[in-house]
Amino acid sequence: MSFDPATLVYDANGLIPCIAQQDGTGEILMMAWMNADAVAKTLETKRVTYWSRSRQSFWIKGETSGHTQELIDLRVDCDQDCLLAVVNQEGPACHTNRRSCFYTSVTDGEEVELMKPMK
Repeated sequence: MSFDPATLVYDANGLIPCIAQQDGTGEILMMAWMNADAVAKTLETKRVTYWSRSRQSFWIKGETSGHTQELIDLRVDCDQDCLLAVVNQEGPACHTNRRSCFYTSVTDGEEVELMKPMK
């Protein structure tokens, strides 16, 4: 069966959340937004492409930083309103130079930093 990005459930802005997960380890790296064209570009090129809400333009992960995401598998959740991109991440995924954007834990009501920026 052929996949059509237009069949996904997008929000009022035409966007769908996409979680990036490291292939092999299951590590959650980041969450960003895609529109139908970003989904199509990602599937076509195997380079994960997001939609930047602030810049209103496509954002190919690693295009300027070199911290690329190679698409291994794109998965659709049961409601078709969220994506999981299984990727091979080169370098840090977070703009703070950390491996993952999820580096802060809330423990006993306090924020606890779980990882330092990569060197």
